[in-house]
Amino acid sequence: MRIHRTFEASITNPRQVSDDLDQLGRAASKLWNVGRYYAQEQWDETGEIPDDGELKSELKGHERYTDLHSQSSQRVLEELAEAFNGWFTKRRNGDSRARPPGYRKRGDSHPRSTVSFKAAGFKQDAQFTRVRLSKGRNLKEHRSDFVLCEYELRPDVDLSEWDIQQVRTVHKYDEWRLHFVCRKSIDPDPPGDETAGIDLGISNVAALSFGGESILFPGNALKEDEYYFGRKKAKCDDSRSNERLRLDRKRTERRTHFLHTLSKHIVSECVERDVGTIVIGDLGGIRDDDTGESRNWGKHGNLDLHGWAFDRFTSMLEYKAEAEGIDLTVESERDTSKTCSACETKDGTQRVERGLYVCEECDTVANADVNGAENIRRKVTPSPSEDRSNGWLAQPTVHLFDRNEGRFAPREQVVDCKP
Repeated sequence: MRIHRTFEASITNPRQVSDDLDQLGRAASKLWNVGRYYAQEQWDETGEIPDDGELKSELKGHERYTDLHSQSSQRVLEELAEAFNGWFTKRRNGDSRARPPGYRKRGDSHPRSTVSFKAAGFKQDAQFTRVRLSKGRNLKEHRSDFVLCEYELRPDVDLSEWDIQQVRTVHKYDEWRLHFVCRKSIDPDPPGDETAGIDLGISNVAALSFGGESILFPGNALKEDEYYFGRKKAKCDDSRSNERLRLDRKRTERRTHFLHTLSKHIVSECVERDVGTIVIGDLGGIRDDDTGESRNWGKHGNLDLHGWAFDRFTSMLEYKAEAEGIDLTVESERDTSKTCSACETKDGTQRVERGLYVCEECDTVANADVNGAENIRRKVTPSPSEDRSNGWLAQPTVHLFDRNEGRFAPREQVVDCKP
């Protein structure tokens, strides 16, 4: 089995390389616009959009094509063709609001586009943590001209364990970053045959049930960050000021770290308990009602929901579980919050408080989120556990995010720390 990962790295010599990367990024935008203009001409004449093969064949002699390394130029035109295909797909599915890809311009200037370097366009020097990126013929001052980027990765990332497929230069938060697109072949055996269920939420970002044991992961750290950075941003006069952009970047980085740490911690807990299948609730429709309109969860609920990246977390959890041989299954959450996980009685009035579920039929008292997680687990493993005591349902272990250590730990091991 092949797994793919993208690792982001910061550039540690930005002063030396920023001008060259700006030049490449703007060249990519110009080539995109050339391809977009050619596609429009063909569309007007024939009623059809050229595919990436035709775009490459027709534009390979264009001056903008040779601003970049040939493989980088090919990737720009491939992305343009993919954008048109995405638009066609949305229109076929009835989305009348979908618009075709546009031109990349800001007034008279061109934004900095992402530039992809395939195998022939980059060379990594792992010993000195730097990568050499090729320029196109038009932008070279001499034959051997290239961009030499020094970089820094997260401490837990070792690129020597991976086969690097591409390197991308990405401009965000007013600075350049590197993305290493990697793959490797693995064939892990599943840790065991057990099943775990996960209920996602806002107050508790995840409740994890193993059928006889449960763990809660409160979202206090995320909420504190939203409050803290929201107040700081409110003091900025200009929404595009450097300080506000810095705060946005910092908040995003902290949220990303939280989600990566949470997904990694959940997988490690599952491996420890011989779990071979994780069942997670599908929250795809939580933001919309039956008519497709946005649900109103109240002022604070809407803010919390907007900041909770459900799909992103599920994606992180899936690839981390895959690397351990664990399957991840997404199941509907329909009625899981109304149903008693002990006797299967369904009654919407039994959730008596925000975090408490009391079954009048069998007298089960449970944490509401754990009850939901157990119902999700039982969608794949329907036979109930022999131990249906209230203990693990009503009093789950609580793992908090330790800001000092940057990890999750049982409540008693965590020392609270302000943002």
